[in-house]
Amino acid sequence: MIRAALEYLVKLGNAETKEIDGQTFSTQPLHVVEEPTATAIPVRSLSGLVDYVQSNFDVEEPFMIHVASPTRVNCFTAINNNYNRSTFIKAEALIPNFDFSYWYDVENFIINLQSAFIKNEDRDVMLRVVGNITEENVKTYGDNGISQSVVAKTGVATVEEVDVPNPVSLQPYRTFVEVEQPKSNFIFRMKDGPRCSIHEADGGAWKLQAMKNIEDYLTKALAKEIESKKVFIIA
Repeated sequence: MIRAALEYLVKLGNAETKEIDGQTFSTQPLHVVEEPTATAIPVRSLSGLVDYVQSNFDVEEPFMIHVASPTRVNCFTAINNNYNRSTFIKAEALIPNFDFSYWYDVENFIINLQSAFIKNEDRDVMLRVVGNITEENVKTYGDNGISQSVVAKTGVATVEEVDVPNPVSLQPYRTFVEVEQPKSNFIFRMKDGPRCSIHEADGGAWKLQAMKNIEDYLTKALAKEIESKKVFIIA
């Protein structure tokens, strides 16, 4: 393609070519007019991406679906003559805005536990402990670097020392709602204020599990398209 363009410019008299050390050089710059590529449609769910692929709305050529992260999936075609791809649709998950490692006050922490995490035993234990802490008695606590204990209400008019659960196994909303949310361990800490924080403690392994869950969902939803070689999925 490049040699053909050079020959055309030479024929027009706009350029000259020279051979130097076995390579061909032109006296005029060449600019490739690239084939156009599509602008991706943004969606917020995996079901939206599946519906688009099954619709054959734009093209009928095969698609590659790439699970890029726990919150992003791209759907694109093979490369064109300029080695560019058309990304027709991309899905980005809507997830709650919870900041791990941030120190929340008790009220906001309780709200986030109930709205951004799936209900399970450890979440409920944390709610019971945190919900019974008051500003005057959280200042009395024990901490050996691994576990914590705080003074909390245990009845209508009684208080006693209780253990803060640690580590805790939780399922925060961190990927598309259509798939199972990965469960992983967290370090739960409290300090004066009172304030609470949760720190991730699985080295990011949840991300691989979330991506595997997305791949499994898409493989099942697009089984016919995969069998007919219309869709290929990588994660």
